[in-house]
Formats: sequence, structure tokens, C-alpha cells
Amino acid sequence: MSVTRFTALVAQQPDNELFRYSLAQALLKEGRDPEAVAHLEFCANKKADWMMARIWLGKALLKLGRKAEARPWLEAALALAVEQSHEDPERELRALLADWG
Repeated sequence: MSVTRFTALVAQQPDNELFRYSLAQALLKEGRDPEAVAHLEFCANKKADWMMARIWLGKALLKLGRKAEARPWLEAALALAVEQSHEDPERELRALLADWG
């Protein structure tokens, strides 16, 4: 689905985190990272165990040069990856955080 469709769904149900996550994903695909950040923050704040929302939020913030803001989200995502036994995201996050320099 497109940004336009998910924007309409979010307008109808602004508290629906699944619509917001889908809108954020569509925005990221179009390179509209600044717009995606608020929706990803909403999702991550609404569900404490939503690892992927934190990963995409951290990556979007990094892409925007907001490194200090990205780190806590990525560290939280890593903790969730370990807790939830998601090995691939865990490896990716460990590598990303190791390159922090």
C-alpha cells in the first residue's frame, strides 16, 4: 500500500499503531525519513516489546544524523532481540553499535 492510503488510515484511526507502522515503512521506502520518525516513536512508545519499531526508528535517526537520539532506541532493540531470541537482528544491532566509534 502507498503512503497516501496509510495516511488516510492513520487520519481515520490515529491511535492504531499498526497503521502508523505501515505508514512509517512506506515513508521510509520513499526516503521520507523525517516524516517516518514520529510514527515510529509512537509505535515504540505504545508497545514496550516492539523490537522492529525501535530498530527502524534508530536507523532513521542515524540516517538523519541524530546519532545521540538513535543510540538508546538501538540499545533497547538489542535488549529485546536478545530477550526474544531474534538472532539476526541481534547480530545486526551488535555490529551497528560496535561501529559507534
